[in-house]
Amino acid sequence: MKLIPYLNFDGDCEAAFKFYEQVFGGKIGDNMIYAGSPMEKEVPPDWHNKIMHISLTIGDQEIMGSDAPPSYFKEPQGTEISIQLEDPDKAERIFKALAENGTVTMEIQETFWATRFGMVTDQFGTPWMINCFETT
Repeated sequence: MKLIPYLNFDGDCEAAFKFYEQVFGGKIGDNMIYAGSPMEKEVPPDWHNKIMHISLTIGDQEIMGSDAPPSYFKEPQGTEISIQLEDPDKAERIFKALAENGTVTMEIQETFWATRFGMVTDQFGTPWMINCFETT
């Protein structure tokens, strides 16, 4: 079994996934738009070039997403995407990138359980938790 986070956006999925590709060093794979698909008639004409489905591979992990049709989009609630790292410098870099134009819930810092931990909602509305457990 594999669990894959699926992120929904309100029209800025392509920009978000290009940003995530840069931040996480991943590679965008599948990238389908509504135009020319069976879903084309389900979205307004100005959404035809929006993302119907996209995937991003980061190492051996994957996230997927789409621009949810306007009547279906809901802001994320009650969940965060948790990132587990072993390198504090990398944790700091990723947190800083996600925080740019976003909202920091908890500054990245040392905690009793982690070398670094922080919480942020990025500029696209996706909530993240950065957990760094440094190994020696």
